[in-house]
Amino acid sequence: RAQETVVLLHGLIRSPSSMGRMEYALQAAGYRTCNIGYPSTQYPIEVLAERYVLPAIKDCAGDGPEHFVTHSMGGILVRYLAAHGDLPRIGRVVMLGPPNRGSEVVDAVGDTDLFRWLNGPAGRQLGTDSTSLPLALGPVGFETGVIAGTRSINWINSWIIDGSDDGKVAVERARVDGMADFLVVPSAHPFLMLDSTVIGQTITFLREGHFER
Repeated sequence: RAQETVVLLHGLIRSPSSMGRMEYALQAAGYRTCNIGYPSTQYPIEVLAERYVLPAIKDCAGDGPEHFVTHSMGGILVRYLAAHGDLPRIGRVVMLGPPNRGSEVVDAVGDTDLFRWLNGPAGRQLGTDSTSLPLALGPVGFETGVIAGTRSINWINSWIIDGSDDGKVAVERARVDGMADFLVVPSAHPFLMLDSTVIGQTITFLREGHFER
């Protein structure tokens, strides 16, 4: 497993340090890691993926398969690159709290000045309407495990979101067609990658292609 590389991609308004605990656990499990940073609030998803994330993957990844562990928008970046044929060696992917079917929060407040200032152009692409980039990507064609949370620290967002949610993304909107497995955990969106259960389940999926029941 020392030859297998796991690429970690943080979410919107986050940094590689937010994936630090996950990275250490993956290294302890024998994986080589690439914890990639990118200016998530400065450009649209297409630019972030092609100009920043893809070159970093090419610089860091080894000769074996490239697995991915992503948080939130990081999963959409992987889907975008894979859909455009830029990840020919993609292995297994674990997405934590991904807005695979968009988020109603973006629909409700995405046009406000505060939202645009905080989240930038990429954030506005994560809604559920006709401008939603995740909804335009189609099914995944790689082994994907999705983990969604059911706790929220933002009651305003949860009031906007339909159904159970993690404060940012509805459980049902984390799903993506073609995924291999789906798991729900009692964790809030900002803390999914820090949760010990999530970390353990992530390693299980990377090894086995499914979560532990």
